[in-house]
Amino acid sequence: MAKSPDSSNNTPAAADASKRGLFGRKPKAVKEKKPSRLKQIREVFNMTRRHDPMVPWLMLLAFLGVVAVSLVVGLLLNNWITGLIIGIPLGFLAATFILSRRAERAAFAQIENQPGASGAALSTLKRGWITEEQPVAVNPRTQDAVFRAVGRPGVVLVAEGPTHRVRPLIEGERKKLARILPNVTIHVIETGRGEGQVPISQVAKKMNKLNKELTKTEVSAVSKRISSLGTRLPIPKGVDPYKARPQRGR
Repeated sequence: MAKSPDSSNNTPAAADASKRGLFGRKPKAVKEKKPSRLKQIREVFNMTRRHDPMVPWLMLLAFLGVVAVSLVVGLLLNNWITGLIIGIPLGFLAATFILSRRAERAAFAQIENQPGASGAALSTLKRGWITEEQPVAVNPRTQDAVFRAVGRPGVVLVAEGPTHRVRPLIEGERKKLARILPNVTIHVIETGRGEGQVPISQVAKKMNKLNKELTKTEVSAVSKRISSLGTRLPIPKGVDPYKARPQRGR
């Protein structure tokens, strides 16, 4: 009696392999396509326009202004074609610059008054700053918080919340840092729209305008000293005499 062919050869995988042949290529794994640069720009533009209806007109004005200036310069040099060729890409660059600035402002407007907004503002700082992703002091009941950054101006505490509520958190952090860093300047910035406060969209700008007092090496040393002494949350009870910051996650 003849033996039946091996059933393993009748599987769909075997059939597909036989069709591909000896030198056939295996099907490639499907990768998720990242949105194109043009699509990303379109999404940013739509998001910005919802919060800032003037952005299309400002972009158009910037584009036409740069092209007009380039064209005038080309006419003065008796070569308006070259002026136009140079002006068009420069005009697009100017329009893109306007869009990026307005998009950043619109993004800040969406998160303003939300817990953690000050931390998001610190994330826009340029190189040279060492920031903390999590707040170094927080009131779990009111969600008031203090974030910290170390840079060439010294240590900057960025607080969010009403002044009368967040002040104890600020003073606790300031006194603790003053004990371990007696010769380092400690700046305080309160975010918000009240008197003496700074809008979160202007926090990075204000910090970059502070007078530089430390070298890059000293900035690294200050950051390491703060980290080595365990000044980040959570802090066990009994370590900090102010005991104003509870364990996170409770």
